[in-house]
Amino acid sequence: MPARQPSTDTTFATIDEAIEELRQGRMLIVVDDEHRENEGDFLMAADKVTPEAINFMVTHGRGLVCVPITAEKARGLKLDHMVLQGADPEEAAFTISIDHNARTTTGISAPDRAATIQEMLSSETQADDFRRPGHIFPLIGVEGGVLRRPGHTEASIDLARLAGLQPAGVICEIMSDDGEMARVPELMEMAQRFNLRMITIEDLVRYRLENESLIQILSQQPFTSELGEFTLTTVEEVTTGDRHYALTKGEWTQNDAVLVRAHSSDVLADTFRSMDSTQSGVLRQAMDMIQKEGQGVVLYMNHHMKVHSPQDQEGRARDDKDYGVGAQILFELGIRKLRLLTNHPTTRVGLESFGLTMVETVPLD
Repeated sequence: MPARQPSTDTTFATIDEAIEELRQGRMLIVVDDEHRENEGDFLMAADKVTPEAINFMVTHGRGLVCVPITAEKARGLKLDHMVLQGADPEEAAFTISIDHNARTTTGISAPDRAATIQEMLSSETQADDFRRPGHIFPLIGVEGGVLRRPGHTEASIDLARLAGLQPAGVICEIMSDDGEMARVPELMEMAQRFNLRMITIEDLVRYRLENESLIQILSQQPFTSELGEFTLTTVEEVTTGDRHYALTKGEWTQNDAVLVRAHSSDVLADTFRSMDSTQSGVLRQAMDMIQKEGQGVVLYMNHHMKVHSPQDQEGRARDDKDYGVGAQILFELGIRKLRLLTNHPTTRVGLESFGLTMVETVPLD
C-alpha cells in the first residue's frame, strides 16, 4: 500500500481526497451513521488489493474481511445469497464465502485472500474457479449505492466507481483492543497513527446528491379524494424506471416540521380494501390526519406488485432499498424536517445523510 506524507490533520477528509487516495492504492477509514452500526471500517478499492493490505486489515482491524460487489458481478460468479429468508434489509447481503482454486492453499493467509479477491475481478474467471465455502466473504451492494442504502458495502462500491476503478471494494471492521467496536475518537487516533484519510458515509451521500440523483419528478397534478384536496406528485427512479407517488397537502418552508407517512404498496390491501380494513385504515388515518393538519405528505412506495402479509406493513416501510429513494423524494419536495406518522417508532437509519431531520414520531389515531 503506497505511503502518504504524514499529517497531523484531525478533521475528516473530503470525498474528493478520499477518491484520490483509492486511485493511489491507499486505504481509508470510513465511518457510518451513529444510528446504524456506528462503526468504522478499513476500506480500499478491490482493484488495488495486496497481501500487505489484507495483513494490515486483519492485524489492526481484527474484523471480517469482506468484498462488496455489484449484483451483476455476483450473478456472473454464481454467488447466491447466504441467507434467503428472514434477512434484515438493514444488514449486509452476504453471499456464500469463497476461495480461488488454483491460487490458494488454505485460503486464510493474506496472500491467499488477496489472490481470491484479484481473481474475483478478472474478466477471465469463471464461477467454478472458486471453492465454497471459503475465507473471502462477498457482499452484494444495493443498486443505487449509498443513495439507497448508506452502508459500508455500498460506500466501497461507490467510491471505487468514482475513482474510475472496478466497482468493488475490500472492507474490514475495526475493533478496539478490548474486542468492542472502535468509535470515532479511537478511529481518529488510528487514522493519525497510520496516516490514513478518514471520511463519513454521510459526506459521501451528500457528495453524490450534489452531483446526481436517483429520482426525477415526472408530474404534479391536483388529486381529489373523499378526505379532501391533495396534490399528486409522480416520481421515477432513474436507475430502475420504478414509479412512486407523493400525496401532498399545503405548503411549507424548510423550517417547518412536516407530517409524513411512508406507505408501501400492497396488492391485496390497496386493491381489495374492504377485505383488509386494517391496512386501508392505516392509509386513510394518515390522510385524514394530514388533511386536518393542513400540511403533510403521504409517500406511496411501489413494491412491484408484491403480496405481503398485513402484519408486515410497517416493516416493509423500513426497507433500505426504498429508504434513500423516499428520503430524496421528501428532499425534492422541499422538506428538511419531518414528523413521522407511525405506530412503530424505531430509529430511522442515516436520515441526516439525506439532509433530513426527524423531529418526532406521531402515533396514528
